[in-house]
Amino acid sequence: MSDFLKQFGEEVKNNIPGYIAVAVSEIKSGISYYSDSAIASFDPELASAFNLEVVKAKLNAISALGLNESIDDILITLTNQIHIIDISDNNEYFIYLAVDSSKANLGMTKALLNKYKKEISGKL
Repeated sequence: MSDFLKQFGEEVKNNIPGYIAVAVSEIKSGISYYSDSAIASFDPELASAFNLEVVKAKLNAISALGLNESIDDILITLTNQIHIIDISDNNEYFIYLAVDSSKANLGMTKALLNKYKKEISGKL
């Protein structure tokens, strides 16, 4: 499993402008399958663990409201960063991506992330 995740990480790191960090984690267990950061002080596994709580809260809200919906992604815009939480189609894992908002184009970032996500979807 690690080879295709390493390739995924390299593609994201090398091709998404403003790349800061990425992590791929399982929703049920919180286990991080892959993580990488361009900034030594930025811990993507820790960020992913906190964002897992955001994902679980939103899934619980959808269930409590009786909505027949699923989460595509969650976008968090900070002062200088954009954090994207992209949920797999089967709701089993999520990709957490942080980018520098001064260097990233949101549309391009999401398009590239979707492209790379499709490449790993069948392998997890």
